[in-house]
Amino acid sequence: MTMDRSQATEIQTGTSKGTTVLAIECLKGSSKADEWTGDMLQTGDIVEEVKIGSSVRVRAPFKNGKNGVQKLLYNSFKAKDTSITVRVRRGRDEFAELQACIVPNEFAGKKQYMLRSIGDPNYAVGFVDKTETECLALQATRNSRMVSAVTKTQLQDGYVGYPWEKKMQAMLLVPNSSIFLSILLLPKASDRVSSRYNDLEDTLARANAWLNASQASGVPIVFMSIQTESLLTKISGETASSTVNAGSLSDLSNLANASLYGFEDYHGVDIGVVRAVRLWYAPLREELPVEIDLKEGDTKLGFAISRTEEGFIYISSVIDGNENVPSTRSGLSNLYKEASSASKLLVLSRISNQKVLPWMVSSTGAVRCFDTVSLSQKLSLHRHAKVPILIHVFISDHQFERPFAGTARARAVPASVPPPVMQLPPEVQSARHPNDNRIAPLPLPPPPDESGGPDVRLQRDTAGELSFRFHDFSLSDSWV
Repeated sequence: MTMDRSQATEIQTGTSKGTTVLAIECLKGSSKADEWTGDMLQTGDIVEEVKIGSSVRVRAPFKNGKNGVQKLLYNSFKAKDTSITVRVRRGRDEFAELQACIVPNEFAGKKQYMLRSIGDPNYAVGFVDKTETECLALQATRNSRMVSAVTKTQLQDGYVGYPWEKKMQAMLLVPNSSIFLSILLLPKASDRVSSRYNDLEDTLARANAWLNASQASGVPIVFMSIQTESLLTKISGETASSTVNAGSLSDLSNLANASLYGFEDYHGVDIGVVRAVRLWYAPLREELPVEIDLKEGDTKLGFAISRTEEGFIYISSVIDGNENVPSTRSGLSNLYKEASSASKLLVLSRISNQKVLPWMVSSTGAVRCFDTVSLSQKLSLHRHAKVPILIHVFISDHQFERPFAGTARARAVPASVPPPVMQLPPEVQSARHPNDNRIAPLPLPPPPDESGGPDVRLQRDTAGELSFRFHDFSLSDSWV
């Protein structure tokens, strides 16, 4: 810690009261704040003895004071003999000692040196000429200077390197990929030319409906959090004239429920701010990796994939009774059957470590998700190339233990039976604990009546377009 140098101004010999002595001046404070302990030298300490290396030992009084000692430091530094011990006196009979090394004092000028503590390199002191009376006065103000240092000391911050690549490989379930799952919902356009948009409450309601519908279809996920997300875009024409203006503080009250508002930048360009909604969710329990090993002679993988209306890819059926197909050998068939018995879908979350979950809802209301046709082709290519397939699935039953690939795992729902509404388990259904600021999921509606309830339709889309087109007819499963 740098002390106030006005307290250590050099006093010319003969003009001060009392005897001139060589005193200590604290130049740089310790990172441990040890300069205020009795073991460290302090401003105003009177130097009694200086020992450099094993050959030079000088005691007070010092010839030529500070200048004489600086000459000794210069010669010793030049001779590469930089080890120094300084013994000081406080008051009449209190002594302290510092072991240090001689280093240049760049701020004091050429051929000026200071002492850097061996125990703490951040602590450095120099020498100054003062009268003994001034030194004793400084020593008497030690407590007040300590209090002053408390108020003046600033916390220091900085940047430190971090091995991101190593951590992202070693500390993640899937290297370089997070376990955080979310979907972004853009506000829905209320006209064909997309100049007006529904308000924020409408987007929140659609996010809520998507979550409830996903859970009702058997997707084992739970709500985690929800937030608005601001997206900048350039607007013009009717869109600019119809948006809420955010040009002044008085306009802020109009933004509470607006999903699109605008302002002008410095160049007069109309900028629009779209308030999308990001819904964060998580598997009911975890993502389980399943490795499907392939052998010569495998003509099928032994399972079919489909997609829910909400965009989730899931195992819709498996070949039963054949122990030699990859789906049975890997334990995927057991996972499917266990999920089926629990009225859940066996959802695919990743294929070859790539997430295959829905990730966006466009302003037209279309869900951006993966095409089952392209996924089936990729899986078939693995089979033809005899390259093992690593997939991840959502599991929900607490009886699962993390097994190795190839062991018995679980089971999922028959393709012909629409899964009933998923009821959350008691531990996540309605509990709102103290200090828990997450919004609890709303209760799901009752299961649809078997006689007239809507089925979970499996729908394909047209791959390659900006927004996928969803059709109103059901398609058969995609077998691989």
